[in-house]
Amino acid sequence: MIALVDVNNFYVSCERVFAPEIKTRPVVVLSNNDGCVIARSNEAKALGITMGKPFFQIEYLIEKENLKVFSSNYTLYGDMSARVMEALSYFSHEVEVYSIDEAFLAFNLEGAEKLEYQTLSDKAWKVKQKIYQWTGLPVSIGIAPNKTLAKIANRFAKQNRLGVFDLTDESLVDSVLKEMPVGDVWGIGYRSALKLRNLGIENAYQLKLLDRRHARKLLTVTGARIVEELSGATCLPLELIPPPKKNICCSRSFGVLVESFSNIKDALDSYLANAGLNMRKNDLTARAVTVFLSTNRFAKTGQYNNSITINLANATNSTRELREWTRKGLKKIFRKGYKYKKVGVILQGLEPETAETIRLFHEKNYQKDKNLMTAMDKIVQKFGRDSITIGIRKKEKSWLMKSERKSQRYTTCLKEILQII
Repeated sequence: MIALVDVNNFYVSCERVFAPEIKTRPVVVLSNNDGCVIARSNEAKALGITMGKPFFQIEYLIEKENLKVFSSNYTLYGDMSARVMEALSYFSHEVEVYSIDEAFLAFNLEGAEKLEYQTLSDKAWKVKQKIYQWTGLPVSIGIAPNKTLAKIANRFAKQNRLGVFDLTDESLVDSVLKEMPVGDVWGIGYRSALKLRNLGIENAYQLKLLDRRHARKLLTVTGARIVEELSGATCLPLELIPPPKKNICCSRSFGVLVESFSNIKDALDSYLANAGLNMRKNDLTARAVTVFLSTNRFAKTGQYNNSITINLANATNSTRELREWTRKGLKKIFRKGYKYKKVGVILQGLEPETAETIRLFHEKNYQKDKNLMTAMDKIVQKFGRDSITIGIRKKEKSWLMKSERKSQRYTTCLKEILQII
């Protein structure tokens, strides 16, 4: 059997762990630059706050409805996610981390568990209780014979606030599928749902009955596998080893519009440092780098956006070496007279670091670079990002994102650890 464990309202729940006084208040988390709503508590949903709602349109609710608003704190969310995934490994040796707040588990009763739990639901309730005890985060769990049905079981558990829902009983499957709109089935996108509705297929049960050859033609191979899984077959195995990354992107919208090339260059250097650190953590090197730049796409005038891709003669994961190319790229696409909203970098053509062995033995400078990167990464790991940089960077960072309502990094920064007085 497969279990899908999903943290309820993940970003909001992370904030509530360290602020128990807001557990019954409406809470929202905002996107980069405090632009729009990306997470809501159930209380906020009850107020009619929708996903993507611009913050300025709901700001009046702070006083009227005692709404609590947070800027996104991805450092905290990433660490809390890692804690949940680590906790899940206690209950299954096969865990597929599907997203920051979801994981599939191979879920069966084995050995001593058969004496401790009478059913899989009993075990799921134990998992739910332990995750909350160890992390403070509430989860919903759906159990089924395959990943597609586990997704549906989890959704059913969450929508009906059941906590746990077991869909391993075949007599329940069809009734649940009839309640599931076809557009809400995992893997069925907007366009596919539109095609299916044009054929009169409105729910998951009707999709289950679709002819397999027609399903493959209409929905491609992946869609056909989803149809098979609705019938109880297993076509999508657990991915215990994450597929290798194809590229790494790092970009942010500026807190204010920026005209200065110097400020944009500083921002690009900062994003490249983060992307380079991520690449080295995964023991990868890049064969190409893309730099992109854009103005505010909502502005009525002064629109400009451009990008440039530079293919490298040798694969590298040296931030210092990559910085030379990103700066050259930025110079080529930068245009004076525009107010820029965003800059970013994409590391492409990623391949395992072992592929560069020949280069390591022929370039002493590159070996020095690798030693430098290793030393810098250790410093960053101990003291945090921006604790050390290459070259000189301005202390004033007018380009930083707006995060006026950001909570502390309770679990990763000793200076910001929760204090009880």
